[in-house]
Amino acid sequence: MTAMLATGGAGFIGSNFILHELAAHPDLRIVNVDALTYAGSLANLASVAQDPRYAFIQADITNQAAMSAVFTQYNPNVVVNFAAESHVDRSIQTPELFAHTNVLGTVTLLEAARQHWTHQDPAHHRFIQISTDEVYGSLPLDRPDLLFTEKSPLAPRSPYAASKASADTFVLSYRDTYGMPVNITRCSNNYGPRQYPEKLIPLTISRALAHQPIPIYGDGSNVRDWIHVHDHCRAIDAIIQNALPGEIYNIGAREEHANISLVTTILDTLSKLTNDPEISPRLIAHVTDRPGHDARYGLDISKIQHDLDWHPQIPFYQGLISTIYGNLGA
Repeated sequence: MTAMLATGGAGFIGSNFILHELAAHPDLRIVNVDALTYAGSLANLASVAQDPRYAFIQADITNQAAMSAVFTQYNPNVVVNFAAESHVDRSIQTPELFAHTNVLGTVTLLEAARQHWTHQDPAHHRFIQISTDEVYGSLPLDRPDLLFTEKSPLAPRSPYAASKASADTFVLSYRDTYGMPVNITRCSNNYGPRQYPEKLIPLTISRALAHQPIPIYGDGSNVRDWIHVHDHCRAIDAIIQNALPGEIYNIGAREEHANISLVTTILDTLSKLTNDPEISPRLIAHVTDRPGHDARYGLDISKIQHDLDWHPQIPFYQGLISTIYGNLGA
């Protein structure tokens, strides 16, 4: 039976991944290590709380003794590191927290895995670092033909992106120095069920339903590539099952939308679904732009498509409607 350690598994992407893996692999055991900071909730995993294949430990990945104990007790041969501070605005306010969790936490986890796996066959192990497309920096709005590839230089422009880029380089250093079997995933913006409401899509939905102003940075022209979290989970699983160790994979859906366009679409859809004329673009409130705000992200996903035969399956508008309905139900 395969044993997996998922860190940050009570968060949005991590919890969706754990649910996906337990459903897809009956012979899998998963231990979820999460510090349960503001964005993590065990309610996200209530449906598997009593599953004998699932265990939860509340711990911080920067705690070396705690991480060593997890490896000793559960002997995981796959590690998927979701644990991270991930909100750009918060990183601008408290950059040291992001360095601590995202960099030191990753190094602590790498070292725990290295020490535990030292005398074991590396062919049976894998360390998956969940990174972000933000490590590449920004693309120009007037060049939609330009996309980031896995070989694009790292050029982070926010403390959050810098912390993730630094963590990536540590992961690669463990590959090259110690021969650790690692992979790095760099995904575009996720959306879907149980996303923490500080993110754009759930924030827009909740504020619209409450008839509250919806803040948009600058003129709202910033473009993001959106992927449904279930497609992201499928991609991570494909990497665990079939990728060669040492490889980096971009994960996206080629669904680029300007923030202002996305918010307007959500408002129009909500207004029709609820028959509420108060939900309209009049709720949009343009605010001072974020410092160093990246103009556009766009990912070339041809590598994962070619190497692993993975393709996004959920059309954006279909996934968005499902997400809106889920929030209405909540």
